[in-house]
This record gives sequence, C-alpha cells and structure tokens, in this order.
Amino acid sequence: MTTKAFTLQRICIFAGKEFDPGSDEQVNEVLRNKFNIYLPQRRSLNEALEAVASDSDIIDLILEYRLMQ
Repeated sequence: MTTKAFTLQRICIFAGKEFDPGSDEQVNEVLRNKFNIYLPQRRSLNEALEAVASDSDIIDLILEYRLMQ
C-alpha cells in the first residue's frame, strides 16, 4: 500500500514540477499545459478525471491521491 506522500512524490516527478493534486485549478493547469489533456465538463473534477483516466498514467495517480484519506 502506498502512502499519500509517496503518491504525491510520484505525481510531481511525472509532472516535472511540484503542485497540489488536491487543487482543481492546479490539476487542470498541469494537465492542460504539460500533457495537453483537456478534461470534459462533469459535476466534479474527480468525475472528469475518471472519464479520461485511460489517457495518461498521471491521471490515475491524481485520482489515487485525491481518494486517499
């Protein structure tokens, strides 16, 4: 089982910069600017991430991070 800190470290390495995966605005910015991924409009960011989870490994990591307690 991975820890939240370890998952955050993996996300930042994958993105090439530090950011807060819990921030909707920062997640949108990184996905759009770094990975050219535009999220579909959904009721929540988590739902939008789930809709495009197969597009990139970082999306799975961000979802995993956001769902950890």
